[in-house]
Amino acid sequence: MGTIKLQNIRTFSFHGCLEEEARIGSDYRVDLEIKTDLRKSSVSDDLKDTVDYVLLNKIVVDEMAIRSKLLEHVAQRIVSRIFKEIPSVSRIVLAVSKLNPPIGGDVEAVTIELEEYRS
Repeated sequence: MGTIKLQNIRTFSFHGCLEEEARIGSDYRVDLEIKTDLRKSSVSDDLKDTVDYVLLNKIVVDEMAIRSKLLEHVAQRIVSRIFKEIPSVSRIVLAVSKLNPPIGGDVEAVTIELEEYRS
């Protein structure tokens, strides 16, 4: 097994329960870690033998563009889509952070993290 990580994927999205969040939007950070078998690609040096991180990034960006009230909801959509589209992924750890959240305090970010295994 091996790990592929995409760190600090930045998006501007419109998630949140408040109506103003739907209008103004916020900055988000997504960190993604997947487990997959990297033995074949480490020998073949061929993209078809690994998980294309361009596709992983595209899935994250696509799903972050669809409004959700809760970070948990958008995170679950990302996880489900990765498992659906990339059969070789066996485990996902995903963190979605809202930067400078409107919670009435000096808070840099609010983060939810999901860890799921292929069933």
